[in-house]
Amino acid sequence: MAHFPETFVWGAASAAYQIEGGARDGGRGPSIWDTFSHTPGNVARGETGDVACDSYHRWQEDVGLLRSMHLSAYRFSISWPRVLPDGDGDWNPDGLAYYDRLVDALRAAGIEPYITLYHWDLPQALEDRGGWQSADTARAFGRYAAGLAAHFRGRVTHWFTINEIACIVGMGYGRGNHAPGLRLPLEGQFRCWQNVMLAHCLAEQALHEADPANIVGLASTGRICHPVTEDPADLQAARRLTFACPDEDWTFTHQMLLDPLCLGHWPQDAGPRLRACFARTDPALTRALAFGKPDVIGLNIYNSVPARMEADGPAFVRRPTGWPRTAIGWPIEPSSLRWGPRFIGERYGLPLYITENGLSCNDKIYLDGQVHDADRIDFTTRYLRELARGIAEGADVRGYFHWSLIDNFEWYSGYSERFGLVYMDYAAGQRLPKDSARWYARVAADNGRCL
Repeated sequence: MAHFPETFVWGAASAAYQIEGGARDGGRGPSIWDTFSHTPGNVARGETGDVACDSYHRWQEDVGLLRSMHLSAYRFSISWPRVLPDGDGDWNPDGLAYYDRLVDALRAAGIEPYITLYHWDLPQALEDRGGWQSADTARAFGRYAAGLAAHFRGRVTHWFTINEIACIVGMGYGRGNHAPGLRLPLEGQFRCWQNVMLAHCLAEQALHEADPANIVGLASTGRICHPVTEDPADLQAARRLTFACPDEDWTFTHQMLLDPLCLGHWPQDAGPRLRACFARTDPALTRALAFGKPDVIGLNIYNSVPARMEADGPAFVRRPTGWPRTAIGWPIEPSSLRWGPRFIGERYGLPLYITENGLSCNDKIYLDGQVHDADRIDFTTRYLRELARGIAEGADVRGYFHWSLIDNFEWYSGYSERFGLVYMDYAAGQRLPKDSARWYARVAADNGRCL
């Protein structure tokens, strides 16, 4: 039997562009993902988020699904261009009214809203003026955060500023396979990285000034390693490789974000090109770091890399042929939820939330009209058992948000991946809870004791 703290939060997560649709409704402005997805060749099958799950019109159904699963929290994002069509300046009352209805309905249902301010849908108007290459975007984000903090004061106290800076910069401004689709050199990517970090710091300051009761974090992702045995040497190897920061994959490391925010310095084992960038850190970011330390850290964890200590030092371990993988091709590594929170918690000493964890399955509606996703139940059971082990060993994890509430637009994969607890029949517009939704309802209802 798994044991979780009595105050443990059970929730599900989503993101605005992935579920809302209503791309041209209610005064919403275009985002970089509207532009990117409408550009031929960027997204599988030319699919877009124009309609997605139509949650802009069907949010009441989403709240009902959350209630049916006995969930106490819902992590969702605000669409920046829906409330500020130009990214800055005049607020859109229709956009704010949409989120007012959602927040009020959640609270009436006993479900705590956990708002993410930025889940990748930068207003196109800001990208046209430099996007994350410009510190002006960070300052606009600070004003956006201040406005929402004032608007929701007394109704929302849990905030995540930024989701996955690794993907924002590494994939959007580095590899070019996410919006806005740029391929900047390392130095240009580092400039974007600084500006996103500055945005977080300004937003955190604004949220705390608006309401001292606000609890502010951000959702980080990056490489996690786990030891192949519990030998102290292998444990040391996994910890060291988790926090290594080479030039070639620096964006997908937790410490590039969390070391400056929580420890006050850039990673000390970074590669030579990164160290050259550190020497040119923007003074505005240096000043902002004084008030950028988060109250909590959100961790988006899907898998980890096996590691061991060899004669010449820490080494990654190749998985055996045929190692289990999800439908999207990601390796299944339940121990990631044991070791990831332990390592991150030990390094930074802050409370943690698992802000995303889940898998894509090849789900379908069976002849009996139901969606039988045994793979998802098995996967999540294994991961949650390992999370309980990590908590028992000292990881201060306060809650778990399953990714995702409902099948949705999965970025450059379009609608080909299904991560949801709820099946989305896009052709019929029907939402259908999967077996995993009913299973997760039991987990939430008895605080994981059934695991």
